[in-house]
Amino acid sequence: MSNELLEPQKWVERYADMMYRYSLVRVRDPEAAEELVQSAFFAALKSQNSFAGKSTEKTWLFGILKHKIMDFFRSSKNTISIDPTSDKKSGLIKFDSSGHMIQKPGDWKLDPEKTTENNELAQVLAQCLKGLPEKYHRIFVLKEIDGISSEEICNEFDIKPTNLWVILHRARNQLKQCLELKWFQTK
Repeated sequence: MSNELLEPQKWVERYADMMYRYSLVRVRDPEAAEELVQSAFFAALKSQNSFAGKSTEKTWLFGILKHKIMDFFRSSKNTISIDPTSDKKSGLIKFDSSGHMIQKPGDWKLDPEKTTENNELAQVLAQCLKGLPEKYHRIFVLKEIDGISSEEICNEFDIKPTNLWVILHRARNQLKQCLELKWFQTK
C-alpha cells in the first residue's frame, strides 16, 4: 500500500471505534481517549504524504495513536506518584514495613491456554485492571499490553528499573488477588 492508496475519508468509519477502545483501556478517561483518537487522525492527515507503505493503513494509524498516548502519559506523569513505597498499605494486597507481602496470593493450578479462552474471565480481568491504582495501571498496560521496553518506560516516568519491577510485581499481584476474589471464588 502506498500513500496514494490511503483512504482518509474512511478512517473514522473503519478505525475510530477500535482506536477509541484501545485508547480508553490505556488512559481510563473517555474524554482523553476521544481527544487522543482525534489527535491521531489529525496527525495522520498532516503526515499522510510520508506514509511509506511498509505497513497497513491500520497499523500506521495505531502507531501514531501509540505515540499520542505516550505523549499523554508524558504530559500527565507529574500528576501521579510513581513511588512504589508510597502505598504499601493501600490496595488489595497488604505489605509490611519492609515492603514484603503479608499474605501471598494462592496458586491457581490452571491451564493458561484454556483459561484465556473464557470470555467471562476476560471481563473480570478487565474490571480488575480498571481497579488498579492509576500508576500501576499505566505502567502495567505500557509494559504488558503494549510491549513498551523497560528502558523507555523508566525514561518516560523518570523511575529506576528496580522501581519499575516493584510496580509491575505489585500490579500483577493485585490483579491476581482481584481475580481470586471476583473469579475463582465464584467457580
